[in-house]
Amino acid sequence: MSKNAQSSGVLVRELQAADFEAWHGLWLGYNAFYGREGATALAPEITRTTWERFFNPIEPMFAMVAEDGGEIVGLVHYLFHRSTTRLGPVCYLQDLFTASAQRGRGVGRALIAAVYQQAEQAGASRVYWQTQTTNAAGRALYDKVAQHSGFIVYSHEL
Repeated sequence: MSKNAQSSGVLVRELQAADFEAWHGLWLGYNAFYGREGATALAPEITRTTWERFFNPIEPMFAMVAEDGGEIVGLVHYLFHRSTTRLGPVCYLQDLFTASAQRGRGVGRALIAAVYQQAEQAGASRVYWQTQTTNAAGRALYDKVAQHSGFIVYSHEL
């Protein structure tokens, strides 16, 4: 992975161990956006394990952050996996979040572009993600940088 990329004044770079506090604040905001706070918050061991995976070289999970003026203002997490319909890997952009005060300034777009670059370097032929239908602001951006495939996501908790 390249160390960093600059886009529209926003520096996107690999997550570093020293970023924990800033990352954690954004991570809490991301989870709150999806209703995971208070009684429904993720268990601390999930957050701890997620953080540790980003620094484990055998994990296919990666993280980058966006900086503006030295302040971390966004995060993106992504992973690579096999597909039954492709020879090479595909990239799943799992989490994308921009600090609320920074929205509309190109942070999300820069993070997505950085994932596209990493996926291409890894030999992936596709990057995909999902969001809630109610995420109007996010979907307005996503419609500009990707194609909605029409798929509906189902899940079953075990």
